[in-house]
Amino acid sequence: MTTHTASGPAADGVADGARLRGPAVWALLITATAGFMAALDNLVVTTALPAIRTDLGGKLEDLEWTVNAYTLTFAVLLMFGAALGDRFGRRRLFITGLAVFTAASAAGALSPGINELIAARAVQGVGAAIMMPLTLTLLTAAVPAARRGMALGIFGAVTGLAVASGPLIGGSLTEHMSWQWIFWLNVPIGLALIPLARLRLAESSAPQARLDVPGTLLISGGLFGIVYGLVNANAHGWTSAPVLTGLIGGAVLVGGFIRHGFHSTNPMLPMRLFRNRGFLGINFASLLMYVGMFGSIFLLSQYFQGVSGYSPAEAGLRMLPWTGMPMVLSPIAGILADRIGSRPVISAGLAFQAAGLAWYATTLGTDMSYAAQLPALILSGIGMGLYFAPASYALMATVAPVDQGKASGTNSALREVGGALGIAVLASVFSAQGGYESPQAFTDGTVPALWIGAGAVAIASLFALLLPSKARLERSRRPVAAAAAADGDRVALDKIPAN
Repeated sequence: MTTHTASGPAADGVADGARLRGPAVWALLITATAGFMAALDNLVVTTALPAIRTDLGGKLEDLEWTVNAYTLTFAVLLMFGAALGDRFGRRRLFITGLAVFTAASAAGALSPGINELIAARAVQGVGAAIMMPLTLTLLTAAVPAARRGMALGIFGAVTGLAVASGPLIGGSLTEHMSWQWIFWLNVPIGLALIPLARLRLAESSAPQARLDVPGTLLISGGLFGIVYGLVNANAHGWTSAPVLTGLIGGAVLVGGFIRHGFHSTNPMLPMRLFRNRGFLGINFASLLMYVGMFGSIFLLSQYFQGVSGYSPAEAGLRMLPWTGMPMVLSPIAGILADRIGSRPVISAGLAFQAAGLAWYATTLGTDMSYAAQLPALILSGIGMGLYFAPASYALMATVAPVDQGKASGTNSALREVGGALGIAVLASVFSAQGGYESPQAFTDGTVPALWIGAGAVAIASLFALLLPSKARLERSRRPVAAAAAADGDRVALDKIPAN
């Protein structure tokens, strides 16, 4: 196996599978590891929250921000980070994002207080937003079309493993070492990847790419204002000046972003895409699914420790029937989607997820055994497993090949936004109805929050029904495939989904 650097033979050996094998393997190793770190940090903090609260202090809203500071900056800067890579060099910006993420991880581990930790998490999100969207671009460029599906499948499995194992890894490190190690873990990995990326990845760019600075500022300010208002509503009151300013000002800025998407010549999110009901359906389904999932995991990971009395590692392990199920069911979901189409599989998966959360809300109590919780966890896990794999294919099938990059970035950003909103909304309900004072108070707050989460995912299931049927997708793919063949566009053909 050859191991040429990406700046030489990798760039001109596209037709030579043997020469590309080395660079492709290196690209997969580097990008999948980077993707694992970024995906892991979405949920790795959840099982460490009680330990962070004990060590650094802070109220419920501070714990929310330790998660939301990451997901929110990640979400609003994700498409901007991809555009920066296109403009100034994808490898260069990937390394920059990796360096920022690594440095912010060290800062998080060294944080002397909760405010410093929140700031470090926000900077981590900036690094992930630059790094993460470029992983797929760099990997796709390094892998021959004939092997791209396998490489992307491995990449997806690795990032899926990160999401599944996040609560377990966070709990294990917190229990057996300290919560700081959930951040220290990233530092040696990041320091090893930076020189490898410099030596083994090929540089590429699209100098004509435009940066949508106004759009980025509008959506960043808007989402921050809304989440700030939701997070602080119970502490300051829904009618207080800071909360009303955040909610109203945020809504106005989001409205400005939507208008900008309709009228700008090159917006980061072209609103014309939402005229396609399938694109609208899968994106709103993703947003609402993450509202219910992230908000519920945020509360239940603390319930396992504060009410059920499990250690952080035990709590993470007991979350696996939910978070780990996609690793088992994703291949089956893909086969089902090939046979009957993505729409029924995705909608059924979201219905299972909603049923699992509703089951939890119906049965949750201070003395609830793990065996009694297991059916709800399994139902939720089945739902996630049926949703993830078909959702990616369904998304790509709703847009033309030229828009697939923006479509993918939009969906990723909306999922992260959904996670931040879910934590803010469900924690607000929790705070209004209960609190940390006792196991009964915690349970009293968690039950209505879980009902909100179940309702959000149930509505997501209805949005998924807007997706086109399998027969309609097959009809729409024929002219696209014919046009791609006529133009000799091998990449476009390769990206056309099978379902």
